[in-house]
Amino acid sequence: MSLPSSFRKIVVNQLTTDFRKATSIVTKPLPKPNAHQLLIKNRYVGINASDINWTAGRYFPVKSLPIDIGFEAVGEIAAVGSSCEGFAPGSPVAYMGGAAFGEYCILPAKQVIPLPDLRPEYVPLLVSGLTASIALEKVGEIKSGETVLVTAAAGGTGNLAVQLAKLQGCHVIGTCSSNKKVEFLKSIGCDRVINYKEEDTNKILKENYPRGIDVVYESCGGDLFEISLNRLAVHGRLIVIGFINHYSAQDGFKAMRTSPIPAKILNKSASVRGFFLNNFIPLWREHGTKLAGLILGGELKSCVDLGEKSPVGPFRGLESIPDAVDYLYSRKSVGKIVVDLQNTTSSKL
Repeated sequence: MSLPSSFRKIVVNQLTTDFRKATSIVTKPLPKPNAHQLLIKNRYVGINASDINWTAGRYFPVKSLPIDIGFEAVGEIAAVGSSCEGFAPGSPVAYMGGAAFGEYCILPAKQVIPLPDLRPEYVPLLVSGLTASIALEKVGEIKSGETVLVTAAAGGTGNLAVQLAKLQGCHVIGTCSSNKKVEFLKSIGCDRVINYKEEDTNKILKENYPRGIDVVYESCGGDLFEISLNRLAVHGRLIVIGFINHYSAQDGFKAMRTSPIPAKILNKSASVRGFFLNNFIPLWREHGTKLAGLILGGELKSCVDLGEKSPVGPFRGLESIPDAVDYLYSRKSVGKIVVDLQNTTSSKL
């Protein structure tokens, strides 16, 4: 297999929530895998709200720049280390890591997930799918018959949380920001959809669900967090997977202000629980296998937004990744935003 001598990737040059300002495309020599590594040619990469948390340096102390970026990708094996048995060039794989925004990525063979074929629909099963599956089961402890509220329900992880809660036998409420998203959420089985730009979310929950909400899958922060907290049922569990409404602020991790939580959960024996995917690494393979089985069995729908309806879409090539990040924060996307790093439908390996 003929490989280039160099490749392009996106790196972070300065720490800011402005993704376009923070990053640039650089050309580097193509690395060769050691005995236990694989070289992956990336085809589809996923866009996450936390991409700007990464460019702002919020997840770990950044000692020097530039740093790589990109949480997830689906691609093909381009080269195999001498001790990587069971892997062959051309085989489709998925992975999660901190350097996915590049034409190639090198990583340990133990980190890749073999796939039956190469398609963008597998990308949502990574960060978004694993977050929804593990958070609902292990942190939310959802049970059949419970009432579940999903905020930002039409987003990359929200729509999967809706579907997984429905498969668990729950009554699911979803919030969203447009009538287009209302119809989408109805199509995937959401029992009650609230367009928070046209309806009073707190009033609807208070009047229609007087007993309260058993489990909340919350990713917005701000007013929706406060409403979710207030509407918890006795023994209710509020899962915080993020607070995207604050991410774009330079002090985003410090900007969230809420009324006193202890007073609001004490008399309900309720709880507010945080979820961060990297704290559950031992469960990734188990839940990834489960999600893939649900997709192949037709029980779970993988919803991908390649940007065809965005002002500058579809998203193709590394150059379009900043546009895809902007599109996510425009709140107009439906499902998981995915960038196709090639302009054709066939591999050029």
